[in-house]
Amino acid sequence: MRQLLIFIITIYIFTGCSVKEYQKYDDISKASLEKVNFYDIEDFYNDDLDYAFEVFKKACTRSKRYEMFKEVCLKADDENNARDFFISNFEAYKLIDNKGSDEGVITGYYEPLLHGSLTKDDTYKYPIYKTPKDMITVDLSNVYPELKKYRLRGKLKGNKLVPYEDRAQLEKHANENLEPICYVDDKFALFLLHIQGSGKVKLTDGTILNVGYANQNGRRYKSVGKYMLKNGFIDRNSASIQGMKAYFDKNPDKIDEILNHNESYVFFRESKQGATGALGVELTSKRNLAVDRSYIPLGMPVFISTSNPVTKEDINKLMVAADVGGAIKGEIRADFFWGFGDKAFEYAGKMKEKGKLYILIPKQVLN
Repeated sequence: MRQLLIFIITIYIFTGCSVKEYQKYDDISKASLEKVNFYDIEDFYNDDLDYAFEVFKKACTRSKRYEMFKEVCLKADDENNARDFFISNFEAYKLIDNKGSDEGVITGYYEPLLHGSLTKDDTYKYPIYKTPKDMITVDLSNVYPELKKYRLRGKLKGNKLVPYEDRAQLEKHANENLEPICYVDDKFALFLLHIQGSGKVKLTDGTILNVGYANQNGRRYKSVGKYMLKNGFIDRNSASIQGMKAYFDKNPDKIDEILNHNESYVFFRESKQGATGALGVELTSKRNLAVDRSYIPLGMPVFISTSNPVTKEDINKLMVAADVGGAIKGEIRADFFWGFGDKAFEYAGKMKEKGKLYILIPKQVLN
């Protein structure tokens, strides 16, 4: 035992190794947190912090309703120096996963453009549905405060609450409780709209209809990409949205079988603005993230260190958590919002990069 102790001390002296201490603030994040200095965050001071500050203030229009951000959002109204604002009012913490790693997966999403009509015909036959009239959403937080971030969704059958229909059932048996907003001409494009959560529909008369996430059927999200890869429909070189689309273009008879693997189904509402996240503000291209709220609260400034999936250039910038997603689960996990258009589609579809996340926690909630 004495020899083992001497060995450990020797290793410590000559390597400088030490056990890192992580902090826990479970009411803010379920992840382990490593406190860091702003100077230790690569390119923090090289970022356009003025722009990041404007995005944060826009988020404050909704995030100020949360106790965590009330005070700091009030200060933002009176502050002109973005750099001083972030340094003076926040502490930076790097997210650490349950294996002690500071690196996770960063994917991308975008705002798609679909082509549609207000009436159904042989071309425009795939409906974008509103929230079903018979859907019931149960907030469990009054009875179980620890479940405040979760919702139970279903419908009444007799006097029992039962799960709502899955994707296959909804597409096969539309009922009187389902009301379409419009119809589109591409089933896979509609599926991508479900994944992205919001988008634009160009109608036959040329007008643009914005649609945004309204609700979900309560079924767990399952990755169609992983399913296609596992079953040999695509290989690792074509494991992207573009690769999936190419497969369905060649094999349209397989689309129902494959897409129905994901039982989750999303319902929409008409919107007066473009892509809007779960926070309730219009998303800003390359400055907003979708996150797992168990680890990153909505409205939280998040510095991301990752890379561009096409150019492989570094991406080091301060963003704001403003959205969520069924596939975004885990301590170091985020979806990077690329915006609207062909470039956004290319980057989002190909993005699956390693990355680090730093959350900026308001100082007053740490005291």
